[in-house]
Amino acid sequence: MIEVTVALGSRSYPIYIGHGLLSDSALVRQLVPGKQVLVVTNQTVGPLFCQRLINHLTEMSVNVLALPDGEAYKTLGSLELIMTRLLELRYERGCVVFALGGGVIGDLAGFAAACYQRGVDFVQIPTTLLALVDSSVGGKTAVNHPLGKNMIGAFHQPRAVLADLETLASLPVREFRAGTAEIIKYGLIDDLDFFRWLELNLDDLMARTPEALIYAVERSCRNKARVVGQDERESGVRALLNLGHTFGHAIEHAMGYGEWLHGEAVGVGLCMAARMSRDLGMLPVDDCARVIHLIKRAGLPTVRPPHLGIAELLSAMRVDKKNKNGKIRLVLLKGLGEAVLTDTYDESVLHATLADDGR
Repeated sequence: MIEVTVALGSRSYPIYIGHGLLSDSALVRQLVPGKQVLVVTNQTVGPLFCQRLINHLTEMSVNVLALPDGEAYKTLGSLELIMTRLLELRYERGCVVFALGGGVIGDLAGFAAACYQRGVDFVQIPTTLLALVDSSVGGKTAVNHPLGKNMIGAFHQPRAVLADLETLASLPVREFRAGTAEIIKYGLIDDLDFFRWLELNLDDLMARTPEALIYAVERSCRNKARVVGQDERESGVRALLNLGHTFGHAIEHAMGYGEWLHGEAVGVGLCMAARMSRDLGMLPVDDCARVIHLIKRAGLPTVRPPHLGIAELLSAMRVDKKNKNGKIRLVLLKGLGEAVLTDTYDESVLHATLADDGR
């Protein structure tokens, strides 16, 4: 087992990474300081892993809430279902909420934990690659709104993250590919050596070989933990973790939540950020091609859906948490491994980037 610490003073917590962690009774039990546990999961993941988890908690009051699966259910209505269950159970402030699932469940359960009685403990148990390397780490919790993605939420750090790589064995290929977008993102932001490693080892990672998988997950988590430790609430450097996300969130919103997986939209977003950086003269042409080639090798789309128009994408981009003084701020690339947040760019280049459908 590998342990990575997210260093946030009194809010610091461990990320445990390894195989078979859900079968480690001592590890699971140490994550529950009290006697009341609510496991929030979904109807796909719950039947696979929930019993394995609750077998370790026989002396406690354990209840399970299985929500429908998918981004379309990351809503205030689902949040209310969690809050209602906690209230019906009369759970006290010493309870723990387990988030067993992908990023949607992690965001929902974490937001509920942030709100219930003004904050209770929760534990992230991510079961998708994307959640393992990104959304389970850092304390961002939220729900979507018809007018914008992740616009209603709170920062609420988990008690711990339990990253059991065995859960990835049952992950569909499409979901696994989606997770690689966030892994590639870390190499592009400020870890050029990792980007080069991915170019050399992507085939092994896509084949889920244990050595490549654990290396990529650990390296990604260490990158995320380091940035979060510097900027917990995204007032500075943490915004760079949104490379590709302003474009990606706009695609998700315009398509309708759930049509594309988050990682698929981010993959296109990374390519759009690379193309715009190239066309602004920031990123060499050959390096832009390397980014797009790596995304393509991961089996991800590299261009936006052709039916999406510039106006609807711009409208979605204007509802973004990074924006300031009415300006769309973008994370772009000054080079491979060197990202920058800026609102100083030629808007005609942004429009051309949005118009590029690969034809």
